[in-house]
Amino acid sequence: MQTVTDFPFQTEVLDPVFIEMSDGVRLAAKIWLPKGASAAPVPAIFEFLPYRRGDGTAPRDALTHGYFAGHGYACIRVDMRGSGDSDGILLGEYLAQEQSDALEVIDWIARQPWCTGKLGMIGISWGGFNGLQVAAHQPEALKAVVTICSTDDRYADDIHYMGGCMLADNPWWNSYMFAINSAPPDPAVVGNRWQEMWLERLEKTGFWLEEWLQHQRRDAYWEHGSICEDYGAIKAAVLAVGGWADGYSNAVFRMLDGLEAPVKGLVGPWAHKYPHFAQPGPQIGFLQECLRWWDHWLKGVDTGVADDPALRAYLQDPVPPRPHYAHRPGLWVAEAQWPPVNAPERRYHLNSTGLEAEMGAPQQMRIRSPLSVGAFGGHWCAFGINPDLPGDQRGEMGGSLVFDTAPLEAGFDVLGAPELELELSSDTAVAQVIAVLSDVGLDGAATRVSFGVLNLTHRDSHAHPQPLEPGKRHHLCLRLNECGQRFSAGHRLRIALSTSYWPMVWPAPEATTLSVTAGASLLRLPERAARPQDAEPPAFAPPEAAPPLPMTQIEPPRFESRITHDVVSGHQTHYRLTDEGVTRFDTKDGWSVAKRREERYHIHPDDPASAALTVECNERYSRAAWSVETRSYSRMTCDGSNFYLEAVLEASMDGVKLFEKTWEFAVPRDLN
Repeated sequence: MQTVTDFPFQTEVLDPVFIEMSDGVRLAAKIWLPKGASAAPVPAIFEFLPYRRGDGTAPRDALTHGYFAGHGYACIRVDMRGSGDSDGILLGEYLAQEQSDALEVIDWIARQPWCTGKLGMIGISWGGFNGLQVAAHQPEALKAVVTICSTDDRYADDIHYMGGCMLADNPWWNSYMFAINSAPPDPAVVGNRWQEMWLERLEKTGFWLEEWLQHQRRDAYWEHGSICEDYGAIKAAVLAVGGWADGYSNAVFRMLDGLEAPVKGLVGPWAHKYPHFAQPGPQIGFLQECLRWWDHWLKGVDTGVADDPALRAYLQDPVPPRPHYAHRPGLWVAEAQWPPVNAPERRYHLNSTGLEAEMGAPQQMRIRSPLSVGAFGGHWCAFGINPDLPGDQRGEMGGSLVFDTAPLEAGFDVLGAPELELELSSDTAVAQVIAVLSDVGLDGAATRVSFGVLNLTHRDSHAHPQPLEPGKRHHLCLRLNECGQRFSAGHRLRIALSTSYWPMVWPAPEATTLSVTAGASLLRLPERAARPQDAEPPAFAPPEAAPPLPMTQIEPPRFESRITHDVVSGHQTHYRLTDEGVTRFDTKDGWSVAKRREERYHIHPDDPASAALTVECNERYSRAAWSVETRSYSRMTCDGSNFYLEAVLEASMDGVKLFEKTWEFAVPRDLN
């Protein structure tokens, strides 16, 4: 990534700036402002997050907002209520209060003498969510949104549930936010009241997982903030960005189909990061793409974005399976509209003899997977920093029903969502089915291309699940994740069906045997035929960014990931360590941050009630002779009827404990 120092505009940074809400709460902001903007106003770019502008996202903010400001935009990065250096308490995700605050901030920005009154919102993940949610309120000043790695449907595609199954990332994400919410404001910013603010956060922010578990089906709780409930509410132009290695790419395709406002899609090979520095590469000049978007919608400059194809996507070449790639080879392609008209479809029947073009004789095939299946599934939402992508899928095959094609006589491309039509029955009232599509190389190594999971009680509705009648046959459709993949001659396609996928998916209450009707089940692939315009694929400038934030890495980061199997007891444990080391922010008078997280996922392959997830986080914030530290511990277990949660939060200053609180509760399982 090239660092740019020569910009059309010189900039100044204002930090902190406090924006007062109508109820008196002050939100802390950092503003990058082109010099002279008060005399010659400029449009504004707004980002609204709970991840601490002073240290959490500060390195990324400097690269991004410094770049936009240098090209003539006022950039405003605001700590949400109860986070960073802002007043108040953060009580949950995507609340009405959050959206109300964002609307007030937009009004404040639009009234500043340095602003033309036109704004855009940008954000990844949480910031991508709320950009869409705020746009649905139609504030007059908000003209355009860049939403990255986000979703239009908080139940279908977020870190809590997938296909009606609870993701283990649900309790993991709670632990992550549990730690962030325990962090103090900076005394140098908020003054002597910092300790009072901090202790109030520790006491009142709460343990969010209990609420998430109380909503195990798609109800009004998840409908709130899901823009798919009314796509027509959004009038601002939307640039929707995703990555194949990320957990949120499906939403890009739904928004291309559903939004009535101007919308374009961009999907690369990336994990959950901005595309100018995300891995797997190739990275692109994403900030330049954003400038094209902003210049068109906020400055009225004809940058050609109106003529861009509806979708620019990266078709990935076959590669050997690895949990981390710095780069994925492939090809950029363009789609004039999405979904495409009259797109070809390739079909394979799941026969007892494999994946075949012709339907075979019906035959019952049974599978009862050990709960160790899924060990090579990687993270639901990969960040691409440490090894978190799926590994060789051959390690899963012994616990799955496997259907292979013959070696392909010719290669072909897939772009879109594969779908499985399955005829099956279960011997339990609550059951799961997981389908993994893999590319099998000449040496037999299997690289996951896409996958889907379904809680079979949700087969007809996520809002109104119904228990299965043991032995009754059902015909259902399982939609896998969107993908862009090139398959080569000589390779084979593989569908693997299992009844578990730990530790990504929390297991069903009982071990289940599924009976799948081979011959009556079908794989449909959205084939993409080559076009003449593929000879001139979409082109992107090399990645650029503003100069990095001055920081010193006092202690280096460290990552560990391992799986242990006790051959005597049979228990399996996944262990993950994320130690971010110690970082000093050199522009903040030596403000230093240390973060460490340990995760343990424990299960016995034959016992769903043995599933347990423990996360322990330590965070330390210090300056000179002063330091504060928090420790959060959370654990989730289960039996056939309930989920059980326990948590401890401790905080200390200069080695003396100031706060401790514990939580312990049970939540009934709701067909999950």
